[in-house]
Amino acid sequence: MYQQEKTRAGGNWYAYVSVVGSDGARQVAVQENPDTVVEAYSVNKIAVATAVLDKIDRGLLTLDQRVDVTADIVVPNGDGIFSLDGAYPSSVTLGHVLAALLTVSDDTAVRLCGLVCPAAELNQILVDKGFPNTQVEPVANPNRFYLGTSTARETHDLLQALVGGTLLSPASTAFLLGLLRSPIAFTDGIRRTMSSDERARVATKAGWFADARHEAGVMFDPAGAAVLTYVLFADGQADADNFGSTHPAVRARAVMGPQFLAAVNGVTNPAAPVHQPRRYQPSNGG
Repeated sequence: MYQQEKTRAGGNWYAYVSVVGSDGARQVAVQENPDTVVEAYSVNKIAVATAVLDKIDRGLLTLDQRVDVTADIVVPNGDGIFSLDGAYPSSVTLGHVLAALLTVSDDTAVRLCGLVCPAAELNQILVDKGFPNTQVEPVANPNRFYLGTSTARETHDLLQALVGGTLLSPASTAFLLGLLRSPIAFTDGIRRTMSSDERARVATKAGWFADARHEAGVMFDPAGAAVLTYVLFADGQADADNFGSTHPAVRARAVMGPQFLAAVNGVTNPAAPVHQPRRYQPSNGG
């Protein structure tokens, strides 16, 4: 399915997909240019959140710690919700910042993370965790940065460390995965044609800029153990100004998603940590 859909979409692909076999061992199912360093764009927001949560785990920050949202820090016309507020300054918790960062991929949330975790420190945290190619790009202001680079293999390994419980504390792991699996996390690609229950089995983060359309994440068995990890970086396709669901690479991922999930139906990973999603309960207000 990967070969079929990436060929149909065209362009360049940098991919790494692994699955759990019947013996519980992880097997590589897809690898294409897995060690090419690429601009990861908003997929690297997972790495940014990892660095902030690492500081929380070490007692240097707290989720309920507040940061100020000033007019000059807001990214105008970017993705997310902070640019829609229209009233500044305001004050939000780091928990709110990370929720906006990883669900609606808020661009201003990146700058707010930089207030508490400057670029140089963020990069060093990632190096210390074993991800030297997953780095943000510093700018003149030490508290700001471009989202930087990664490779398909390193992003895959970061996700594996996350679900394996070796990247962050149990509390931070649950918090981060809860955001990536939430109903309002990215639904145009891998999760587009899935039921709400199926979407809850997928933790995902997309990134888009210029002619690149990326997505990376993890699929879980019904018990909550990770059984498939995917990184699908793509650029060079047609229709570069289309940031909607009909872009060729996004359309390709929408076909791959249900097929990937179907391929691991019945596969379990009893030795792996269990990460159950929150129960989705719509509200009618009141």
